[in-house]
Amino acid sequence: MPLPPWGSPESGEDGAGMGWVDDWSAQAACRTSDPDELFVQGAAQNRAKAVCSGCPVRTECLADALDNRVEFGVWGGMTERERRALLRRRPTVGSWRRLLETARTEYEESLATGVVLRDYAQAG
Repeated sequence: MPLPPWGSPESGEDGAGMGWVDDWSAQAACRTSDPDELFVQGAAQNRAKAVCSGCPVRTECLADALDNRVEFGVWGGMTERERRALLRRRPTVGSWRRLLETARTEYEESLATGVVLRDYAQAG
């Protein structure tokens, strides 16, 4: 089955099946949202994260925020607190983009070959 065009909704959540997108912001689900809705506190963060849930470039957004140590707002479906915790848990990661891009590629290859990888988060 051929893959759908890049950025199409059929490509799947988190961009599965689309490869890495360098200019991700043009395809972001939040590109037409009011920026103030993404830089919120408390329960409003759940609404902001919901915007990210079906975004085709969620992983690219998250990698960018982690690599650039973005301190505020919801990026890639994670709050600033969640990103700080992840950075503390994985202080040796030099490039989140490289890590997440490699993980995505390996996952897509496993799907193509019918081999499902278990505990994928442990691989990095």
